Amino acid sequence: MINPLEIGDLKLKIPVIQGGMGVGISLSKLAGSVAREGGMGVISTAQIGFREPDFLKNPLEANFRALKKEIAKAKEIGKGGVIGANIMVATRHYKEYVKNAVLAGVDVILSGAGLPVDLPEYVKGSKVKIAPIISSLKAFTVISRVWERKYARYPDFVVVEGPKAGGHLGFSKEAVQQLTQEEYDKVIVSIVEKAKEYSQKAGRKIPVIAAGGIFDRQDMEHALSLGADGVQVGTRFVTTKECDADTRYKESYLKARKEDIVLVDSPVGMPGRAISNAFLERVKTKPEKITHCYQCIEGCKGKDIPYCITEALVHAALGDTEHALLFCGENAWKCSKIEEVREIMKEFSGNNT
Repeated sequence: MINPLEIGDLKLKIPVIQGGMGVGISLSKLAGSVAREGGMGVISTAQIGFREPDFLKNPLEANFRALKKEIAKAKEIGKGGVIGANIMVATRHYKEYVKNAVLAGVDVILSGAGLPVDLPEYVKGSKVKIAPIISSLKAFTVISRVWERKYARYPDFVVVEGPKAGGHLGFSKEAVQQLTQEEYDKVIVSIVEKAKEYSQKAGRKIPVIAAGGIFDRQDMEHALSLGADGVQVGTRFVTTKECDADTRYKESYLKARKEDIVLVDSPVGMPGRAISNAFLERVKTKPEKITHCYQCIEGCKGKDIPYCITEALVHAALGDTEHALLFCGENAWKCSKIEEVREIMKEFSGNNT
């Protein structure tokens, strides 16, 4: 049997955190279902309001409104389970997203795609737990030192996301291609050791969560053997009945072969991993005309990009896979059937009976 995961006064019966997947892939139905089964369900705030009627004209207001709705629904489905929000640091109006998530009653905020150096300030006065998503010992050390110096606070836990992850990656394309599992295992071990040091300063345990390429119980056991306290799982939850994405998006995972999983240059300046399709081939030689800005990511240069990432990811969530960026983890090709969340959680818990 595996140990539960304790994060302060929060307790996960099964030490599995569901990865936050935007746009519209991990919303209330998936997050609530994972929480109900004893893990942490996570809603991605990335363009969460894309189904709101005023999204085109008022994306920010639409996103904040949808965020409140989705957290409330997830809490209802989760029946007292833990609900988190994944908010990218690179998001425009990051501070406002964090504060809206806190007001909506989320239990945890996880932040990557940049260093969340001021996150403690934005949750001040609340009981919300905060966790950086990082890919190196250096990033963990920098964040912990800044939080210690400026806020006398330490991470409640830390997510270590490796090069096998899906979506935007915290590595260069070269590093993703060259970094071996053995080399990255050493990175995880180094962060586990550093977390022990900061745990002593904090007077409480700072759990380390391994992420990126965690697909099954065997992957989890390997991560735990390195000293991790739990795992984050994204791709495996996409092909569940409860996943909020359209069925055609899920089917793209079921059809994918190992060689179909490719590294891409995201238009927002970060490398990513996705399923190769006609859309990706088309925009290599024929960029799409950008007609509207959805105010998604800081640093996006609308005039110089081959396509709008918001539109490409909305198409994915809605099942228009011919015009979509199909983000996925390295092991997406292993998805072979539509499952239920409870089946996956039983597998990870070791209780398959």
